[in-house]
Amino acid sequence: MSQRNSQAAKTAARERLRQEREREAKRAKTKRQVVVAVSVVAGLAIAGGVAYGIAQANKPSAWEAAETAKLVAPANTEGKNGLNVVIGKAEAKKTLAVYEDPRCPVCAAFEQTVGETLRKGMDDGKYKVQFVGATFLDGNLTGEGSKNALSALGAALDVSPEAFLDYKAALYSAKFHPEESTDKFADDDYLIKVANSVDALKGNKDFEKDVTGGTFDRWALDMSKKFDSDGEKYGFKGTPSLVMDGKIVTDANGQNAPMTAEDFTTAMDKALKG
Repeated sequence: MSQRNSQAAKTAARERLRQEREREAKRAKTKRQVVVAVSVVAGLAIAGGVAYGIAQANKPSAWEAAETAKLVAPANTEGKNGLNVVIGKAEAKKTLAVYEDPRCPVCAAFEQTVGETLRKGMDDGKYKVQFVGATFLDGNLTGEGSKNALSALGAALDVSPEAFLDYKAALYSAKFHPEESTDKFADDDYLIKVANSVDALKGNKDFEKDVTGGTFDRWALDMSKKFDSDGEKYGFKGTPSLVMDGKIVTDANGQNAPMTAEDFTTAMDKALKG
């Protein structure tokens, strides 16, 4: 090989080596750019996820939001914010106020033993009945079943007073009323299942929409505050509690609400004369 050919070969080799180094440098640069880009995207995703998690953690619950939501009162109510739920014949001169918490097992027992007698007296025009719902058991036991059921009762009342009365009886029935410690009324599907046992509510899409959409959640919260206020006014703390003419109606022992039809009739005869 001539000296010139040898020199040319060396030059060509150096050129190939230079080109290979340039390609390697480009590959390395591209790799670094990809790594950086992926890291940035991952960092943004993590930051976004953290921000979303914080936002969700700070987001008020449905019931916290209901506290400041626009109040929608059911039809068939009276007074400020629709908190007077009074059912009965117009000619009835007296009104019996009935205070109950949907989760209360004693209220369920009261409705199962006295409910029909109470309703008959109302239908006969002996008295009107004012219903006031409480939700204190949600706080005592934790949960939201009392509030949710009271909101659903508002949805039933929006259909008709009769639907309200029938639905209330169904909620307190031995068939559907859960154990006190079981927050079953927090489940909208269960409340709708109970409603399907009531002719006026069975398959009623407007009622179901109001239950699942929480239309009367704010009303339920305000109704619960009325229970608290009336309890302080009249001197009762639990449920069921009965009040007529500003006086608590009790059984013969003067301690509790009458829990049998006979005791209720006796107590009401006395209250109506008072």
